[in-house]
Amino acid sequence: MINYAKIILLFTSFLFLMSCSEELKKTTVINRTNTSIKYAKGFDIQTYTDYKKLIINTPYKSSKNPLTYVLVTDKTNISQFSKTEKIIKIPIKNIVVTSTTHIPMLESLGVTQALIGFPNTKYVSSKKTRERIENGEVKELGKDNNLNTEVLIDLNPDVVIGFSVNGANKSLITVEKTGIPVIYNGDWLEETPLGRAEWIRFFGVLFNKEEKADSIFKTIEHQYIKAKKIASKSKNTPTILSGAMRKDIWNLPAGESFVAQFFSDANTNYLWKNTKGKGSLQLNFESVLNKGQNADLWLAPSYFTSKNQLLDASEHYKQFMAFKNDAIYTFANKKGATGGTIYYELAPTRPDLVLKDIIKIAHPELLQNYELVFFEKME
Repeated sequence: MINYAKIILLFTSFLFLMSCSEELKKTTVINRTNTSIKYAKGFDIQTYTDYKKLIINTPYKSSKNPLTYVLVTDKTNISQFSKTEKIIKIPIKNIVVTSTTHIPMLESLGVTQALIGFPNTKYVSSKKTRERIENGEVKELGKDNNLNTEVLIDLNPDVVIGFSVNGANKSLITVEKTGIPVIYNGDWLEETPLGRAEWIRFFGVLFNKEEKADSIFKTIEHQYIKAKKIASKSKNTPTILSGAMRKDIWNLPAGESFVAQFFSDANTNYLWKNTKGKGSLQLNFESVLNKGQNADLWLAPSYFTSKNQLLDASEHYKQFMAFKNDAIYTFANKKGATGGTIYYELAPTRPDLVLKDIIKIAHPELLQNYELVFFEKME
C-alpha cells in the first residue's frame, strides 16, 4: 500500500528546503552592496556580510574576462567558498607592487612601511620610499617583465600587485603557483584622469582603509573640478601642440585620450581634439607641421629636456612658432634622486595638480600664486 502520510511528509520537507534556499538567496542579495566607483571603469568592490569581492574588470588590454578576488578577515567563514576562488586575507600587512604609480597611493594611505619589494627601484622618486630602499627595507626585484622570482618568493608578501600589457606575466604566474596571491592592476588602462586617480580605492580596500581612500579621492576630485571651473572663465583658448618624433614618426595624444581630456578641461584648443582613439596617434612630420606650426604652446615634447636636444634630434623642430617663441613646456626635467621622472610616478594619483599646471601655463592670470609641480619651461 502507498504510504500517503510519508509522501506528504517528504513533500512538505522538500517545500521547506526550497523555501530556505530562496530565503538564503534573498539574504545574499540583500547583504551585498557595491561601492560608488564614480570614474574608474577597471575595477569594482562588492561588500557582503563577512567578506568583500574585488573585481578587476580589465586586467590587461586583451583580457576578455574579469578577475575576481575574495577578501576575507578573521571573522569570515572560509568554508562558504570553493577551492578555485582567489582568497586574500585583509588587511594585508606587506606588499610588493610593480609600478611607480602605486607608490604615491601607498604613501597617501599611510602604509609605506608595508612595501617590501619593487622592480627597478632606481625609478622610484619619492623621498620617503627612496629612504626605505637605501635602508634595505625594500628589496630590488629586477625588471618588470623578468622579475627575480626567487627573491620575491623568499619575501613571501601577503600580495603582489602586478600589471601586464597583453596577458598574464610569466614571472607572476610562477609566483602565484607558490601560493602568493597576485592581483593584476589595470589603472593605466583608465580613459580619464579622475578614473586613474580613483584606483586609490583599490588599495584602500586591501588595507582596510576604505574611508581614508574615499576621503583622499574626494579631495582630489574636488580640487580637479574646482580648477576646471576656474579655467572655463578664461575667454582665451591657446592652441596646443604635443609630443615629438621618434624614428621619423610623431607620437602625440589621440583626441579621446586622458591627456586630451586634460587639455580640454584646462580650456585650451588641442589641435588634434577631434581625432579618434584613446591612446597615441602616429603621424608623419609634414602633417604635424601643417596643423601645428603656429600652435601657441607645445606641451610635453616626449622625453626631450632642452631645445638644443630637440635640434640635435632634428633641425625641423625650429620651424614651429612655439619653438621660436620659447613656449615649450616639459615634465622630463623634474626627476627623483636616481633619475626617475616624477610625473610618471605622481601624476596618475594627482591629476588635479597636472590640470593646474596646464592652466597655469595656458592662463597664467588665473592661478597667480600657483607654482608648477610637474612642468617647466624648456630652455
